[in-house]
Amino acid sequence: MGFLRKEGSRCREAFWTLNPEFSEPQDAPCVEYWFDRVKSVPGMSVGEAREAFLSFFEKHGHTRVPPRPVVARWREDLYLTIASIVVFQPHVTSGLVPPPANPLVISQPSIRLEDIDNVGITIGRHLTSFEMAAHHAFNYPDKQVYWKEDTVRLAFEFFTQVLGIPPELIVFKESWWEGGGNAGPSFEVAVGGLELATLVFMKYRVVDGRYEEIPLKIVDTGYGVERLAWFTQKTPTAFHAIYGRLVDDFRSMLGVDKPDDSVMWAAFRVAGFLDPEDPESLRSYYHRVASATGLDTDAVKTILTREARLYSVLDHTKTIALMLGDGIVPSNSGEGYLARLVVRRALRQLSLLNAEAPLVDLVERQVKFWMRDFPQLRENLDYILDAVSLEEERFREVLRRARSVVEREIKRKRKLGVDDLVRLYDSMGIPPEIAAEIASSRGVVVEVPHNFYSLVAARHRGPEKVRGYGFEEAKLPRDVVEWASGFGETRRVFHEDPYARSWKARVLGVRGRYLVTDSTIFYPTGGGQIHDTGLVRVNNQQYRIVDVQKVGDAIVHVAERDISAEPGDEVEMEIDWERRYAIMRHHTVTHVLIAAARRVLGRHAWQAGAEKTEEKGRLDITHHKPLTRVDIEKLENVVNQVIRERRRVWEELVDKNVAEERYGFTIYQGGVPMEKKLRLVFVEDWDVEACFGTHVRNTGEIGGFKIVSHSRIQDGVVRLEYVAGDRVAMYARELEERLARIGDAVKASRGQEEARVRGLLASLEEARADLKRYREYWVKMVEEAYASRAKEVQGVKILAVESIERDRRTVQDILRKLTSRHEDLIAALVIEGEGYTQVEMAAGSTAAEKVDLGAVVKSVLERVRGRGGGRGSYASMRVEGRLSAAELEKLLAEAIEKKL
Repeated sequence: MGFLRKEGSRCREAFWTLNPEFSEPQDAPCVEYWFDRVKSVPGMSVGEAREAFLSFFEKHGHTRVPPRPVVARWREDLYLTIASIVVFQPHVTSGLVPPPANPLVISQPSIRLEDIDNVGITIGRHLTSFEMAAHHAFNYPDKQVYWKEDTVRLAFEFFTQVLGIPPELIVFKESWWEGGGNAGPSFEVAVGGLELATLVFMKYRVVDGRYEEIPLKIVDTGYGVERLAWFTQKTPTAFHAIYGRLVDDFRSMLGVDKPDDSVMWAAFRVAGFLDPEDPESLRSYYHRVASATGLDTDAVKTILTREARLYSVLDHTKTIALMLGDGIVPSNSGEGYLARLVVRRALRQLSLLNAEAPLVDLVERQVKFWMRDFPQLRENLDYILDAVSLEEERFREVLRRARSVVEREIKRKRKLGVDDLVRLYDSMGIPPEIAAEIASSRGVVVEVPHNFYSLVAARHRGPEKVRGYGFEEAKLPRDVVEWASGFGETRRVFHEDPYARSWKARVLGVRGRYLVTDSTIFYPTGGGQIHDTGLVRVNNQQYRIVDVQKVGDAIVHVAERDISAEPGDEVEMEIDWERRYAIMRHHTVTHVLIAAARRVLGRHAWQAGAEKTEEKGRLDITHHKPLTRVDIEKLENVVNQVIRERRRVWEELVDKNVAEERYGFTIYQGGVPMEKKLRLVFVEDWDVEACFGTHVRNTGEIGGFKIVSHSRIQDGVVRLEYVAGDRVAMYARELEERLARIGDAVKASRGQEEARVRGLLASLEEARADLKRYREYWVKMVEEAYASRAKEVQGVKILAVESIERDRRTVQDILRKLTSRHEDLIAALVIEGEGYTQVEMAAGSTAAEKVDLGAVVKSVLERVRGRGGGRGSYASMRVEGRLSAAELEKLLAEAIEKKL
């Protein structure tokens, strides 16, 4: 077509164009934005731009694939969906699993937080949530779909035929892309200063910094749907194109005045040159806008800073809605940490705007604006609003305790660095700007990085350690793991027939007490299920199996002692059946329970950990608040109803793509297997999960279900422990025995325990009230003694009193009250013990300025046998034998006289 390959005169980057007059590649920061003057179709909304893209590629032989959630449930190494290619990593890109269609087209909602601090400042170049429209082709050695030529042609036709852009204004800039362990050359497509798409030709994997060519060559494209809308609408910011009327709605709710159009268009013109990471670039940006409008630079900075905060609130509230709508629970870890980060940055922006609008109201506006595009927002509206309201309250609590926390930190270190700010944010949720303000009030200057939230988000992109699915790292010696890795796959009879109690197999290898056979009925530890135990018999010898582990596809049996056998020998196996059956019941009821939790608590309930043993089951689920008695009762009722209904339970091997399409991503509650076919466990009309474990064949076999404990083990995660089958009866017996022991202890007959305990509690409350009155009376008597007989020594008063209160904490509390009311007093309370005397001392603020109690105690201990210490206004000591208050008072007076 006559495209020319040129090199930018200033940007020094190669690009392809039909326009001989272009001297630069026509994207930021090489040129200013001028796409408002480019001819195109009339303005498209985000939804219209999305549909135009999908329809075009459908007409050109691509199958439309539905988008996935913004939380990457199918990935073990990444929390959020940051691009469309994430949908296909690692299963498809590794060649393990075929794509759902080839070629395909998708518009994938994505979230990237690494540039969160730049949102709003660049008037639309940076967003935390966006849609990446993409067409993908997967080229196998024996099946070529299309590569560079067709990819560029399709992009060119889309921009010219669908968007109506003049061909001579389209530029393809040569570039390079890396991500998710893959890499390849790419083209960045730009028009009028705005990059509209990136066309990646993924042909390498990155291994230890080296590029290795891969057999599967992937066309990986990304078109910014929001940018397509911005380009066609030609508004001064992307936010006006994306959010339409919401911009004015939010402006009104937040009290942000609308700036003059001339300021925003001047900002639009030069925003492409802006590097928000460079303070000098930011100053130049404000200066250029000021020069173009005739305004003062400081006035321009004030206007654009307020606008940036407004736009960031618009962006963040949409991102919050999408994250919570796809089931993320705000917390201090995992994807929940990232959701909380966005919530708290949004709250901070509202604070800087002095806006009084509740965040929950703004998020609700976003849900109603976007719920046609994203139906999950409507379906999960109640949870979204409930979670945001709770996060607002928690943030207010953070701010209430921030001052004491930061002041304690400054007192300890006298400075706060970036790592300290990150630690205060990670552990306590204190925003860095708040920490800096508090530090400044104490005369400590703190530099807050302009990209603080981006730095924090980058540290939390994915888990430090990948959990794995059913194949946890074997707890075996390294040499045994290396040895076992040499064997092929062990036939899994425990999957073929989980009710098999005995089996005959052949020895493949023996290493001390470690045994590998060609097949086994012994289940290995994995998938949250503990291993089987039992016996093996070989060569007329019997061995107790105490552990079973999986190494690759081989299963290793661990005996109590060394095994005498050779390859080919026959092995008789027998598992501890009652133990296995109890575990099967607990594992199956776990599946029933997680599905019940999603029905009772909400779709955000997601498995965060599980364990199934003979004694009980344990399930950790994500939930934004503690469970109530009503919640527990509902869960128990629902699970027991499913048990009574005797629903069928079975397993099937299903192609991964088919499984995801039919059953969604809740199949990955227990993790994501790197398998072409998934072993799915079905509970009839109730639950489907990918699972490695063993299960009963009918929910009726579970027998019964009872939650025995529930607790909030960390922010956003609650733990349920429960029993099933005959363990329910055993638990009931334990409760009966405990109740009987309580009855004996309180001297109550059977059936009268509750009434007796209530009576004792009432008596206890009366006793506490009496004790409180006695304490108040005693403190009053001590104060009267202070007024009448406290001894004055060198400007301070000394008072020692025999304490009727023996609890040390209570004594300390009394001393604090006394010395806060009487600042010149040194008070000592003497507690008589068996063979010793305990002394607690405190000094009022005036007395403490003159006397260090630590030094006084040290001086007293030179006269009596004992030990103790203290510093400043508090000290204590323990003296051997009896020491009266009068003797102590004399010793204190002498010590203070000596010190002063």
